[in-house]
Amino acid sequence: MKKKMLSVVLTASMLAGLSAVPVMAEDAGADEGKVFNIYCWNEEFKSRITDHYPGYEEVDGTTGTIGDVTVKWNITPSDDNAYQNNLDESLLKQADASADDKIDLFLIEADYALKYVDTEYTMNVADLGITEEDTAEQFGYTKDIVTDSEGNLKGISWQGCPGLLIYRRDIAKEVLGTDEPDEVQASLADWDTFLETAAKMKDAGYVMTSSVNDSYRVFSNNVTSKWVEDGKINIDDNIMKWVEMSKEMVDAGETNTYELWSDDWSKGFYTDSNVFCYFGPAWFYDFSMAGDTEGSVGSEGGWAVTEGPQGFFWGGTWICGAAGTDNPTLVKDIMLNMTCNADIMTEIAKADGDFVNNKSAMEALSTDESFGDAILGGQNPIAKFLAGIDSIDLSNLSAYDQGCNEEFQNAMKNYFEGNATLEEATDLFYTAVVEKYPELSY
Repeated sequence: MKKKMLSVVLTASMLAGLSAVPVMAEDAGADEGKVFNIYCWNEEFKSRITDHYPGYEEVDGTTGTIGDVTVKWNITPSDDNAYQNNLDESLLKQADASADDKIDLFLIEADYALKYVDTEYTMNVADLGITEEDTAEQFGYTKDIVTDSEGNLKGISWQGCPGLLIYRRDIAKEVLGTDEPDEVQASLADWDTFLETAAKMKDAGYVMTSSVNDSYRVFSNNVTSKWVEDGKINIDDNIMKWVEMSKEMVDAGETNTYELWSDDWSKGFYTDSNVFCYFGPAWFYDFSMAGDTEGSVGSEGGWAVTEGPQGFFWGGTWICGAAGTDNPTLVKDIMLNMTCNADIMTEIAKADGDFVNNKSAMEALSTDESFGDAILGGQNPIAKFLAGIDSIDLSNLSAYDQGCNEEFQNAMKNYFEGNATLEEATDLFYTAVVEKYPELSY
């Protein structure tokens, strides 16, 4: 019989008002739990543990062992918010759950990190015995995302996901006269030159980007204020610069309004398309641009990367220790090995293509002539990633970012396509956000 889902789901405001009693690592005795429950939304972290964590043995698709501890993977896809709903319901039961059913470790993404980080459901990594010295080699922004309002680090990641501008070599040669990253960068160094290059691309029969949404994260990652200030919805000036630029490009025929991940947007991955560039991190061009499909640009090594107008990031996965875990020692060991061990970090970078969250490992690989990416025609992209990563500033994150970003792009599409004025599109945005977050005003 299918189990009926509970209707109670945590919201940012609900979580902020709840508390749980954390179990500190120093309180744990030798007799810790024999079942270790991990909550996540796909197979990525599971594959990293299976391939790289010392002593992990796979039993089947949802079960493994570490020593005499059974590891249980609770994997719920993110579609329709299913992962967060499942996690929220389980966190609400955590205090009363049996030892074998308690969540020990769960994963979160940046877009909704603060929803969990700013509560007592996530353990301070310091309480697990992880020190600032342990995390000293990690990139600053990856720690900022999971630092609560009191300055406590509440999660940790093996990934850094800085983004770059990904361009087609053949189109660059034709229109710009070169496909060398440093020389192409001169035509993309800021948004003014980006627009000048977009006009050249249009004159040559190409579109600059597949969609206005390709550049959105670059702007939203470089704001100077939060989406929500004192309970009031706030639209940052940099977000409005994206609106202005995007409208200009759409009207000029230099880009489209496709939704990310749609079939029309993805056509630019193939050699018979006319799309010059995308924006994204390493996981995007390695795993999401059809590089293993015949006829794609990536299958022919036809992409290259350069810094583009501004540094930004996209994605990443953070590991959180669940308050109430009966396995704090194992939580700590997984965090330390999978995010602080330079040898394992290097191994992951080479085997899986991740830009890993370790400065020394990445700096060493940036000068390794044998380390290149076939999708990028053999280019080693790490120096380009390192050039922009220190400029990433996430001090203006809020718990409402995911919903506000989604609804803003949805509403502005009406403006870009001429179906609404800017004022009308803005009102659509406000209405949608207040419906999603009734506690907010504008």
